Amino acid sequence: MFGRNRTGGATRHETTNQQLAEEARVDRPGAKNRPTPRRREVEAARRRPLIETDRKAAAKRDRETSREQRAKQQQAMMAGEEWALLPRDRGAARRYMRDFIDARWNIAEFTMPALIVAMVLSLLTSQFRNPNLVTAVLFLTYGVIILGLVEQTIVHYRMRARFKAAHPDEEWPARAGFYSGMRAFQLRPTRVPRPRVKRGAFPT
Repeated sequence: MFGRNRTGGATRHETTNQQLAEEARVDRPGAKNRPTPRRREVEAARRRPLIETDRKAAAKRDRETSREQRAKQQQAMMAGEEWALLPRDRGAARRYMRDFIDARWNIAEFTMPALIVAMVLSLLTSQFRNPNLVTAVLFLTYGVIILGLVEQTIVHYRMRARFKAAHPDEEWPARAGFYSGMRAFQLRPTRVPRPRVKRGAFPT
């Protein structure tokens, strides 16, 4: 036959037509320019779950997200941002108290170092068994504590008067003296939120 060669392959005319058809097939703008997916592929894509089924991976991702959120909130709380503070630390009055205490040199903040020194001295005096040294250690310990309490009582009334004069519309919270006193007895680097003002920079 004239249309086929002896090996049963396609004729030169058919091969040429196929090459021309492939060269003429170009991507048209706006067309999908891809073969239509088979029915089996479409059904397989529909079977894919919208919700992740790997519970371990999902739980790990949730833990990492929660850890990042807690870290951000902790940093914001340390910086004194209002939204991240605990309820006991919120409000203009408590912010004023923190800044006022942080701007002072307080006798109360030396209570902890004094207690540590007294503890060391008490260990030494127990070896020497000198009653005078024991009495001196007791005076040192209780003296610093009493001076700190007296100082903070005076500071509390002075602080409230200045706050009321500067912010007459703001309410002075209950147990404010306890709140400011607890902050004053803490060492400056251990206070939460962290001090925002330098020594001597009293709030207005």
